Amino acid sequence: MDKLSLSTLGQHLQTLRTERGLSLSQLANEAGIAKSNLCRLEQGNGNPTLDTIWRLAVQLNVPFGTLVAPITVPLGEDGVQVRLIDQGKDSPQVDAYWMRCAPNTLRHAEAHTPGAQESLTLISGRLEAGPDGDTTSLVPGETLTFPADQPHLYRTQAAEATLILTITYAEKGGTP
Repeated sequence: MDKLSLSTLGQHLQTLRTERGLSLSQLANEAGIAKSNLCRLEQGNGNPTLDTIWRLAVQLNVPFGTLVAPITVPLGEDGVQVRLIDQGKDSPQVDAYWMRCAPNTLRHAEAHTPGAQESLTLISGRLEAGPDGDTTSLVPGETLTFPADQPHLYRTQAAEATLILTITYAEKGGTP
């Protein structure tokens, strides 16, 4: 991440944490990260993984896009790049992402907030995706929707895959 993106993420983290009355120690512990790492992130430093950002979003009970908007550079690691395209303002909230997975990539994603669902449409390449133990193989033009509030994965073979991914977050106290 570039310096501006890190600063934006840090500001969002600190604002959301304080709004919820959480200490650095509480949020770090609940998200399973070191307090020193969370402190660095809030100061606009560090190099967070996608999993770290997701865990923080889940613990703060906000969509991933809330933490990364308006970061415009792709966030990535281990052969996966993700960019927020748009963040819905209605209820239920729907966020849209562009995602690219390099050849021979296996990306395990942690569970999102309760009730969240993902829909992805493959643009190019081949992709296996879905909940652990219940994945589906996709070719360009195919769409898959699955519960994202459980661990899931994305796997490519010899070619990279690009896709459009939407996450629909459950309404407070309900389903998407």
